[in-house]
Amino acid sequence: MKRSRSEPRIARNNLTQAIALVCLLAMGAWTLAGPSGLLAWSENMRKLDQRRDEVKHLIAARAELKNRVALLDPRHADPDLAGELLRSNLNVVHQDEMVMLLKPAK
Repeated sequence: MKRSRSEPRIARNNLTQAIALVCLLAMGAWTLAGPSGLLAWSENMRKLDQRRDEVKHLIAARAELKNRVALLDPRHADPDLAGELLRSNLNVVHQDEMVMLLKPAK
């Protein structure tokens, strides 16, 4: 049986095609199951919604803190807020005030 010269060429072509097929299948699997693939898309969207909600809460908290800082400005402090802070932090009261202790809600 004689071998023709085309047999090694056919084997080499088959090997090249097999390697190309494996590479294409690997890229397809990465597209589906990779960290930014189609299967991770819904998880990423859920995380994005959570982050947006968190940003909204942080913006509201920042606005509240900014307001308190403005009320505590030494040049024109709000007397009600200053009195509230003094009473709560230093435990001081006026002689004509009555202190009422409230039972914390469960």
